[in-house]
Amino acid sequence: MPTWTALSHVSGREAAEALAEIAEDLAPEPVGSGVFEIEDGSNRWEVGLYFTEKPDEIALALLAAAHGAEPFAVSELPEVDWVAHVRRELAPVEAGRFFVHGSHDADRVPEEAEALLIEAAMAFGTGHHDTTRGCLLALDRLVGAGEEFHRIADIGCGTAVLAMAAARSYPVVVVAGDIDPVAVDTARANVIANGLDGRVECVEAVGFDHPLLERAAPFDLVFANILKQPLIDIAPDMARHIAPGGRAILSGILLAQADEVLDAYRAQGFSCEGRDGYGDWSVLVLRRD
Repeated sequence: MPTWTALSHVSGREAAEALAEIAEDLAPEPVGSGVFEIEDGSNRWEVGLYFTEKPDEIALALLAAAHGAEPFAVSELPEVDWVAHVRRELAPVEAGRFFVHGSHDADRVPEEAEALLIEAAMAFGTGHHDTTRGCLLALDRLVGAGEEFHRIADIGCGTAVLAMAAARSYPVVVVAGDIDPVAVDTARANVIANGLDGRVECVEAVGFDHPLLERAAPFDLVFANILKQPLIDIAPDMARHIAPGGRAILSGILLAQADEVLDAYRAQGFSCEGRDGYGDWSVLVLRRD
């Protein structure tokens, strides 16, 4: 089935969300939409609409003009089995002791590695992105240094690759939460596929707002591989839910944004134990003093 995309940019989150909401009344109507911040400090947001019928470009142009947005760029996507394509193209990822792979690379797992099976799916976190790999390397260093953790959470878990890596490293139950129900379903499937059912509990949650996360707190290790602004927004909650001496491994932060995130967490009583760059991205290891 052919698919069309229509992409525009507008200033400010509220304007972008309003534009995406109004677009739902178009005919033909979009089958999906997304609003994403362009992480360059410009406060520009991308609005993406997805159609299974060719959209009305005149209606899109009028809609963009009425909301002060850039004209929509309409494209027809080729019919590609993207999951199969990603399976073919994604090579395994080695991050310290962790080896992240698809089922097509199961025969390439090194003998001493902690293997994590992650198939291409509709959720962030296959291990190939620099932020995910950086978080795995940060965990690898903590494990190698003999650090012990007994209560672990993964906030914004995506495929749950970080939660599963932690469960493979420590004999504890890890709580993994994500705001996206698709991600939570994917995470649960991955947990079962990796033989960690009962060791990683996956819940739909905004930040720490879930009874299971509340009961399991205070944590001594929390992953949050999300984006700059959500990380800043949950800094006070992070301080409330991490025990004194506990660690937070944060990513989803561009190199130029790291200082701003650090300032927000230092204001909540965290100190920086590690700061690494991978490509354009930062990974921070913080300790609650």
